Amino acid sequence: MKFVAHRLDSVEPSPTLAITARAKELRAQGRDVIGFGAGEPDFDTPEHIKQAAIRALAAGQTKYTPVGGTPGLKKAIIQKFETDNGLSFEPGETIVSVGGKQVLYNLFLATLNPGDEVIIPAPYWVSYADIVRLAEGTPVIVSAGFDQGYIPSSEQIRAALTPKTRAILVNSPSNPTGAVYPDQELRDLAEILKERSDILLVSDDIYEHILFDDRKFLNVPMIVPELRDQWFIVNGVSKAYSMTGWRIGYGAGPKYIIKNMETIQGQSTSGATSIAQAAAQAALTESQDCVAEMRAAFQQRRELVFRMLQSIPGVRTFAPGGAFYIFPDLTEIYAKPKFQAILKDKEDTSASRVFCAHLLDHYEVAAVPGIAFGDDAGIRISYALSEEHIRKGIERLGNMIHDLD
Repeated sequence: MKFVAHRLDSVEPSPTLAITARAKELRAQGRDVIGFGAGEPDFDTPEHIKQAAIRALAAGQTKYTPVGGTPGLKKAIIQKFETDNGLSFEPGETIVSVGGKQVLYNLFLATLNPGDEVIIPAPYWVSYADIVRLAEGTPVIVSAGFDQGYIPSSEQIRAALTPKTRAILVNSPSNPTGAVYPDQELRDLAEILKERSDILLVSDDIYEHILFDDRKFLNVPMIVPELRDQWFIVNGVSKAYSMTGWRIGYGAGPKYIIKNMETIQGQSTSGATSIAQAAAQAALTESQDCVAEMRAAFQQRRELVFRMLQSIPGVRTFAPGGAFYIFPDLTEIYAKPKFQAILKDKEDTSASRVFCAHLLDHYEVAAVPGIAFGDDAGIRISYALSEEHIRKGIERLGNMIHDLD
């Protein structure tokens, strides 16, 4: 007798974590692996944020916290929304969780019933569909490839709507592509909410502050603040402040949804770590210079990786508008006879998985296969690493592609 829940039948382990683990394994064997797989900044957490955690420790802030977040951090979150987004919230309309992933998980557990549909544009972050499935919902994938800039049209979204649609999930800037939704597409999504009061727009804004080329951030809630019963914002401190390991995410939305999310959280993790919340409060309320500095570095790296990829024959790519990922389209590469021969030798039918496995095993470069994000045509390259490593890694990628000729 094996004790395994059926809900796991349609859920897979995180492929990004698997790639990172395999890269670490090869490094432990002494191999010089360049890791484009990890979805986290390579910068250390800024010193003033770490000092806030040290002060919290010294002050004895080591006890249980309120399930939904400390009053100080909630106040900082409310001020952030007011300053950055022009949106007003009460403490009861916000929640702090153990990372943005838990915010999403609690949100869908609190709002979905079996069979409810969630529209997810693809390419999408690897966990979206599985979180929806764990909440007994049904992911409805709307694909937008390279030729659309990886952004689905509002017509595609409308065509996917059914009476069972309960949510539309938007991530801009996007993981894995770095694509930024045009303002008009966001306005079109806002129109859908006006037509369908039974749909919740979930705005994952985790990369809000990593925007390039002087772009200004915009999301659907900022367009239709009056429809506050129909949207929910997910955010956190992990990306903008290089605090991935601190595990602090936060959400804002209708009070009754927040209350139900707190009920779920109270029976799982309870409150997030007290010390990490003190650090997050400092991140949101103290100097923001570190955000601008990291954003400038990411933009410089984007220019480098974009130029290098663009110079490789057969690779299609564009300069991402934000985040720290690029998602080159390798359709032409997959069609090469030598790669087709490699593909036929494998039991795996996914071109991107076979490509990334060959790239890692033979050229010591770790990237994440596009199939994990719902688009087998591409691969995700994270440029959250030094320019030296970016150059070396993309050169090796180019060597592999050259060797396929």
